[in-house]
Amino acid sequence: MMIHKSRREKLLNQIEDNGLIILSTNPENIRNGDVLYPFRPDSDFWYLTGFKEPECIAVISKDNYSIFLRERDPEREIWDGERLGVSRANEALMSDNAFPISELNQKLPQLISKSEHIYFDIDNTYRGSEILEMIPKSKLKSIKHLINEMRLHKDEHEISLMRHAASISVKAHELAMQKVRSGMFEYEITSLFDQIFRANNAEHAYPPIVAGGKNSCILHYINNDQELHENDLLLIDSGCEYEGYASDITRTFPVSGKFSNAQKEIYSIVLEAQKVAIDEMYVGNNIRAPHFEASRVIKEGLISIGLMKPNDDIRKFYMHGTGHWLGMDVHDVGDYNIEDSPRRFEEGMVMTVEPGIYIRGDAKIDTKFHNIGIRIEDDVLITKNGPEVLTGSLVKEIDDIESIMTK
Repeated sequence: MMIHKSRREKLLNQIEDNGLIILSTNPENIRNGDVLYPFRPDSDFWYLTGFKEPECIAVISKDNYSIFLRERDPEREIWDGERLGVSRANEALMSDNAFPISELNQKLPQLISKSEHIYFDIDNTYRGSEILEMIPKSKLKSIKHLINEMRLHKDEHEISLMRHAASISVKAHELAMQKVRSGMFEYEITSLFDQIFRANNAEHAYPPIVAGGKNSCILHYINNDQELHENDLLLIDSGCEYEGYASDITRTFPVSGKFSNAQKEIYSIVLEAQKVAIDEMYVGNNIRAPHFEASRVIKEGLISIGLMKPNDDIRKFYMHGTGHWLGMDVHDVGDYNIEDSPRRFEEGMVMTVEPGIYIRGDAKIDTKFHNIGIRIEDDVLITKNGPEVLTGSLVKEIDDIESIMTK
């Protein structure tokens, strides 16, 4: 919990001495009937408190850290597991005061009354409307931007967790390459990721994309229920979350274990685009540079094989960005622009690099290229010595992929 205490102190040092911050985590959510979704804390709340129970509110100032949480309930704990409870909270969470969440309406106004600046963002937070009613509008300020900037720059603890998440995801992708066969279904491959993630105390960071054949050209395909065929490419976009930190990997490979010539042509363009994009990820460079370079390579490559003309719009084949911030959320927080200009890479940032080409069936396109969807994605840490590819141990060269698939 010391890491969370230091984060709270760092955040408090960026606001007024008499400022007060209110954070709220989510409640449990119903999946259907009386079945709940697995609980996952709000990322900001988890980042600053380390507490992973639902229905909790933290009130943070320079002279007091109070936590509102669920009380112990012996009957519910028989069904749902042990709760921390009020009596143990101060020691476990390094808080000054702990109150039952049932006393929020009584206690919170007293805490608020002592501060001239109240930092709270309602979003979709637990009991957000109630909290907002307790805050005089003249005192209300947003804290979101400051937390986002802190989370954007990963410390060594966070980086170690992200490296571990990456290593787990690499294992799962390797297993998929080794096990895939014609006649299998996409969901059978999905189950391999379930297996590896759970065996390593991790879970999916986002719904996995396991897309064979024409499904590889659907950017957010998540049905994962179709049969795989000999001549298909299989695009897998899947990464685990470990201790709150996400990984995000995409690899594309042939179900048969051997790329066709047409598949090799497209794959080689995407791979080159990814390499030049990663080369642009160094301290001080414009964060848009990786996308610019990847797009340039893709357009030049598609022109060279006759799929595009110089004046054609690349978005017909490459319609998404080349990367996004990665951290506690798979599309993590952090501004991409500073005062209307693209920001610069700084040490400790982590961004994905994921160029792609997607060629649907089109009468104007040679059929050998139909239904080829290829994306290659890795997670890259910005360091003072240049980019570190956290997922770099996973093969992506054509020869290496074919080798691992045919062993």
